[in-house]
Amino acid sequence: MPSSIDKLLKKHQKLTQSDMLKVASHVQREQDEWIINTLMIEGQSVPFIYKRQRRYKSLQGQRVNITYYPAVDSVAGIEFEIMKVVRIRVA
Repeated sequence: MPSSIDKLLKKHQKLTQSDMLKVASHVQREQDEWIINTLMIEGQSVPFIYKRQRRYKSLQGQRVNITYYPAVDSVAGIEFEIMKVVRIRVA
């Protein structure tokens, strides 16, 4: 029986699943009613971003499994490549 992640990956072709990634840094900041979480992964130069409604324990130094897709974020008229996190789990 296929797992929920297998179903998600099959339904959405642009999603990528990566396992056992080590978090180099984890920053949480408030934006309106959301907490924006930004992860930097060892060996990657693109930030992984996701939202939560409340703060979460720091993931710095942890290994995580992430499901994400590439996106572009515009800050002050400058476009930056980011990875939007759909699902994150501590490995």
